[in-house]
Amino acid sequence: MTDNGYLCANEIHKEYKIGKTSLRVLSGINLEIKEGEILIILGASGAGKSTLLHILGILDTPTSGHVSFKGENLSIVGQKELAEKRNRIFGFVFQFYHLLPDFNALENVLMPRLIGKKFFKTISKKEHTEKAVQLLERVGLGNRINHRPNELSGGEKQRVAIVRALMNDPEILLCDEPTGNLDTNSGREIKELIWELNEKTKQTVVIVTHDERFAKSAGQVVRMADGKIVNYSGN
Repeated sequence: MTDNGYLCANEIHKEYKIGKTSLRVLSGINLEIKEGEILIILGASGAGKSTLLHILGILDTPTSGHVSFKGENLSIVGQKELAEKRNRIFGFVFQFYHLLPDFNALENVLMPRLIGKKFFKTISKKEHTEKAVQLLERVGLGNRINHRPNELSGGEKQRVAIVRALMNDPEILLCDEPTGNLDTNSGREIKELIWELNEKTKQTVVIVTHDERFAKSAGQVVRMADGKIVNYSGN
């Protein structure tokens, strides 16, 4: 694997120290994600899927190997610059939403802009709010913007989480089991929403899941077992 691709994992190994022993989670992962595609990472619990996603999104660092984005080796970037790149390049969607319970849907969606306000100095608070409302309306939550998380269904919470991830216009959307906490119908709706957003925006999407339904319409499907890629195929 080279650094010439869009987002690349290059010979990634990951171990965690537990006392005097080591737990190997990833063993020599090489992966290239193409711009604008949907890539699915499938595997059973414990396969190393989430660890790989966190390393791709520079939330975690590999024991050896490195991640590159548009040819740049991110392992040699300083911590401050790395944090800025993470906030600008990636949007994250997790299984358990991570919404702030004391804030309504609109306020939760606005959080990334408040955190990353240094990047949006020329944009007014009104413009931020208008964008958030437009995105919430786009995912069918126009009438739920003033509701707090405990007043929303699981599917609605995940839609809010997806909109929050999109607020900073990330180049890559990383989703960790985005339907794992939802019923069948809500899960299907979230899947359809992600595909619709990808089709309209051409945004790159990486989804970690154990749900085989995601594999049927993805651009690339990676199957993992025991910290290794065991199959890599394209549709």
